[in-house]
Amino acid sequence: MTRKPELLIPASSLEVLKTAVRFGADAVYIGGEVFSLRAKSKNFSADDMREGIAFAHKHHVRVFVTANILAHNSDLDGIRAYFKELKDIGPDALIISDPGVFAIAKEICPEIEVHISTQANNTNYMTYLFWHNLGAKRVVCARELSIEEIKDIRRHIPDSLEIETFVHGAMCISYSGRCLLSNYFTGRDANQGACTHPCRWKYAVVEESRPGEYLPVEENERGTYIFNSKDLCMIEHIPELIDAGIDSFKIEGRMKTALYVAVVARTYRQAIDDYLKDPALYASKIPYYQDEISKCTYRQFTTGFFFGKPTHETQIYDSNTYVKEYTYLGIIEEEGSSGMYLLEQKNKFSVGETIEVMKPDGQDIQVRVEAITDEQGQPMESCPHPKQMIYVNLGIALEPGDLLRRKEEKVWK
Repeated sequence: MTRKPELLIPASSLEVLKTAVRFGADAVYIGGEVFSLRAKSKNFSADDMREGIAFAHKHHVRVFVTANILAHNSDLDGIRAYFKELKDIGPDALIISDPGVFAIAKEICPEIEVHISTQANNTNYMTYLFWHNLGAKRVVCARELSIEEIKDIRRHIPDSLEIETFVHGAMCISYSGRCLLSNYFTGRDANQGACTHPCRWKYAVVEESRPGEYLPVEENERGTYIFNSKDLCMIEHIPELIDAGIDSFKIEGRMKTALYVAVVARTYRQAIDDYLKDPALYASKIPYYQDEISKCTYRQFTTGFFFGKPTHETQIYDSNTYVKEYTYLGIIEEEGSSGMYLLEQKNKFSVGETIEVMKPDGQDIQVRVEAITDEQGQPMESCPHPKQMIYVNLGIALEPGDLLRRKEEKVWK
């Protein structure tokens, strides 16, 4: 029987969670203000969590909370208190990597599903069975597994144990994120949620007997970014992922914008639904999916470990930049009067510009900015102040959740 995979989308804030829900997520994963591996992302307060979960559940979308740090003794009392709070808030699952944290979750809130994070090094079916026997509902594949290895895991585990796999987003030099470089260089521990992303830095070689003499690892005049991976993208390989028995297709990006989330969620939603409806339809639309997925920021694309061990072709040695084709302008919040709509400005745009309305149903509508006013109704020629609340008239009817973006010449950021 073909499994219909869940599309699992990241959210860095309440606004992004709502975008993920509107643009096609089956489930959303978020971080609280503590014990999550994205300490620098905005993350969710308890009140935002409650509002986000209520919004998601209203739209039949589940919400998972990450608590996937590798805990020290000093963390444990705080984790107990946090899980008591989450018990009251009621997410659908907790994403955990540490066995001690797992034990606390089963003690404090046994009614909440536990999913085992990729951080837990889940590379074989015995590991999956180990967690299943302890009561885990789902295990997230380590990044270094191939399609064939995942198939073999599925053959050896119960149907009731779910497999979740990253299918899109940034790749870590340490495979599943178990990295010590950040802590070594800056004192900020990646396994405690404070990674400084040293894999994106530029490196040189120093010979032991010649301290202070830096020898460039030359690729071109800018040096080389030897740890800098291309981004994972499996939009062309939905059939292989479904055939492998994967239950949840996970998108990386809990520090990404609403524009990134909207583009990736909508494109994978279309691809999955098209394939399940008609494999021939999916196959005919692959160039369309490829074009759509490139409309969010990315560092070129690779299929990671799915079809064999990566080679030098999966690295970007000459740059740590990414491609940006669209600028995020804002999300429509509510309708005003006389064709005006309220939004919070994310980047500057002006009256007379041509911009694009991105809709959850797949439409992208080019429009002209007819008018901009401030909240008091005073006309503005442009909106230069980030996060300013403004009203816009784009000459068409809009809905809450419609996303505004502007096409740019292809830019390397």
